[in-house]
Amino acid sequence: MRTALAPSWYKPSPSRQRVALIESILIKPHLSDRINFGFYIILAAQFFSALADNALLIAAIAMLRDRHAPTSYEPLLKTCFTISYVVLAAFVGAFADSMPKWRVMFISNGIKIFGCALMIFGLHPLVAYAIVGLGAAAYSPAKYGILTEYLPHRLLVVANGWIEGLTVIAIIMGTALGGMLVRPEVAQPLLALDLPFIHTRIGSIAEMNLIVISAIYLVAAVFNLYIPDTGVDHTVLKKNPLYLLHDFNHSLKLLWRDKLGQISLAVTTLFWGAGATLQFIVIDWAKVSMGLDLTKASLMQGVVALGVATGAVLAARLITLKKSVRVIPMGIMMGLVVIGMVFVRDLRLAVPLLILIGVLSGFFVVPMNALLQHRGHILMGAGHSIAVQNFSENLSILVMTGVYALMIWAQLSIYAIVVLFGLCVAGLMLLIKRRHELNQRQFDAVALLDDRHY
Repeated sequence: MRTALAPSWYKPSPSRQRVALIESILIKPHLSDRINFGFYIILAAQFFSALADNALLIAAIAMLRDRHAPTSYEPLLKTCFTISYVVLAAFVGAFADSMPKWRVMFISNGIKIFGCALMIFGLHPLVAYAIVGLGAAAYSPAKYGILTEYLPHRLLVVANGWIEGLTVIAIIMGTALGGMLVRPEVAQPLLALDLPFIHTRIGSIAEMNLIVISAIYLVAAVFNLYIPDTGVDHTVLKKNPLYLLHDFNHSLKLLWRDKLGQISLAVTTLFWGAGATLQFIVIDWAKVSMGLDLTKASLMQGVVALGVATGAVLAARLITLKKSVRVIPMGIMMGLVVIGMVFVRDLRLAVPLLILIGVLSGFFVVPMNALLQHRGHILMGAGHSIAVQNFSENLSILVMTGVYALMIWAQLSIYAIVVLFGLCVAGLMLLIKRRHELNQRQFDAVALLDDRHY
């Protein structure tokens, strides 16, 4: 709209248009300060919840070791956590769409605190961690679903960039926090704190860790309470499990059959399965190629995570929703760059290579994630679509990490595994690219995407 002071022939420059667009997003009356502030509250809630999730894994491992549990139980923690996403996908999606998202996030953090409490009072860490996974599975559809209710579609890539970037930072800081809390010089002063009139049975480092982590979950829950209601109507939750399973199956088929939904879902499913497998590959590769122990090899995961955060920020700044499908070749490139790991024996070369792998990963997954949320929101509702996404992605994690375990069991060298992994990722991304090109020849679905603010 032209102002009264502007002549009829005036046409703003592209730079002025961008400034006007930003001002319209931040200042226009229909996007109030309350909504802008609410987005930062969402970011804070997600950060503290993810921070606690990653610190909890270290605390749970410490508790297993206190119990002198078999070493093989430690990787089962991730299995128990992930299974909740797959088994309960049909139910958490409907749950997330049944009420305001802030309330779902609050309840989910409450479930996580409950799981921590059960672990403190003696429940086996594997079972308690599965309960925490239930809370995480319910939290995820609400966390991403609220973005589609809260923001215009053209801002989804930017919002996802912030969410993914902060999540990566929370992964790094949470792992570091969990590692610090198990150190005697940090844990003992916490155990020695004597609060007046309060007597607890906390007597071990692992239990103290759980208290601290529960407090972080509580901080996240408090932030959840301050997320403004988006005003979106929510359907009444169907209580019949058979109906929910049928409804989830319908949503699963609907999203996989959609021309753009199937492409974005295939990319994100492959990304998360490959990312989980790459965590184990990096540790074994660092040990064999550079002789790093477990502590130093684990830090290499943080290097990849920093790259992912950088790629997510770049994608948020450079890629719009309509251009999101153009990043698919980055996934092919990422798979090929991974193969370069077999030629690296020096830490000075390993760090930039892992950063590059992370940057390529973050750059192609964030726009695809935004596109998936957009299509899911249109087709079936945010909670249902994110539940389908979680089901597909975590099933991919279980399958790809299982294949990796089989390759280790078959005693393949880490270099052979790296090559097979890179070729697999690049090959699958190439197939996805060709599938998208075939879809476009049949119908130009990308042309329907709108980057305008509305």
